[in-house]
Amino acid sequence: MTAPMASQARSPVPIPDAAALRARVGGPALVSDWIEVDQARVDRFADATGDDQWIHVDPERARRESPFGGPVAHGFLTLSLIPSLLVQVVRIEQRMGVNYGLNRVRFPAPVPVGACLRASFVVAEVADVGDDALQVTWDVTVEANGGGKPVCIAQFVTRHYF
Repeated sequence: MTAPMASQARSPVPIPDAAALRARVGGPALVSDWIEVDQARVDRFADATGDDQWIHVDPERARRESPFGGPVAHGFLTLSLIPSLLVQVVRIEQRMGVNYGLNRVRFPAPVPVGACLRASFVVAEVADVGDDALQVTWDVTVEANGGGKPVCIAQFVTRHYF
């Protein structure tokens, strides 16, 4: 499957300072471009993590025996795409940013190999965590093209140093 065509080229929303980040709380969702999850990506993730369960890496067996009708991506592969999808939608002008953690992660639907995914991000909360740092909680929904349910719902927590 190829990625659906975007209606327009996306440019990351510039966030020039802490005040601009605070102003995004509860604002409209920022939506990434589509990214394809092909078998090569799934295989590389399996190699990196040691999770080589057949539902991910053996397409023939997965077509025969899996309740999903074919191979599916690891849930944690889907989760690991969130930071790279976030930088597609925002450009925070900061000294440094780090992934701080996750709250409430669920995988409501599988990701068939070959699916195209995109994520939407809403700033749920911004909190001070020092003189020059903010902690941001992002409500993230990852969807597959043509899927009826999200494939991942999570709260992604980042820290930004200005």
